[in-house]
Amino acid sequence: MYTNLTGYKIYTGSKDDLVNIIREHLLSNKNDKLNIVSGNPEVLLNGLNDNSLKKYFCRDDSVVIPDGVGIKILLKLLKKINICKIAGIDIMDEVLKICNEQSLKIYFVGTTDENLLLAIDNILKKYPNINIVGHNNGYFGDNSHDVFQRIKQSNTDVVFVAMGSPRQDIFINKYIDMLGCKLFMGVGGSFDLYAGKLNRAPRVMINLGLEWLYRVLKEPVRIRRLTSIPKFMMRSFKYHLKDRC
Repeated sequence: MYTNLTGYKIYTGSKDDLVNIIREHLLSNKNDKLNIVSGNPEVLLNGLNDNSLKKYFCRDDSVVIPDGVGIKILLKLLKKINICKIAGIDIMDEVLKICNEQSLKIYFVGTTDENLLLAIDNILKKYPNINIVGHNNGYFGDNSHDVFQRIKQSNTDVVFVAMGSPRQDIFINKYIDMLGCKLFMGVGGSFDLYAGKLNRAPRVMINLGLEWLYRVLKEPVRIRRLTSIPKFMMRSFKYHLKDRC
């Protein structure tokens, strides 16, 4: 259900199996943690360039999901493995669904106050029984300890952090061992999607692996971030092919 890609343990199972793993974990009486990492090329490249992030992504309690068509292509070319891309926003929604059913507590960190409140309002409309015990915008600068204290005092089960990579990853890595939460997940721009400020690509583009193109067309500034795809792919080929020469 996992395979090594450029030193990362990438989840290769189905989305449904992953949701079952998450559900069992959240409903268990164990105090274990589960950290979901949306492993697109940009996120994983950040890890290759920062040893502390690489160690964080490779924790025993981390599950790196293949959230990017670049990862899917690499696994096909280098490992002969066919997988389905698993979008972080889809896993977040499944976790929200479980929390709504089981009255589990959730804490949100990220985006602006305006977008965060809009996102929470829309999430409550979709999942009226959900128990949101706290929220904080993502613009707290060096005052992360104050946010950590609020999360700790909330006794939340789940923390979603939407500050983009690597900021969200640095935040979770700093506090994951100091919090008793059962599930952590960095979710990028997901709050803005729930707020209605961004839209996902049409289903046909998602199915064709072109969601990245839709996002670039809507937000041209993202073009600069696309350079992470060829950079990560080159590092991956070098990593996997060096022993074949």
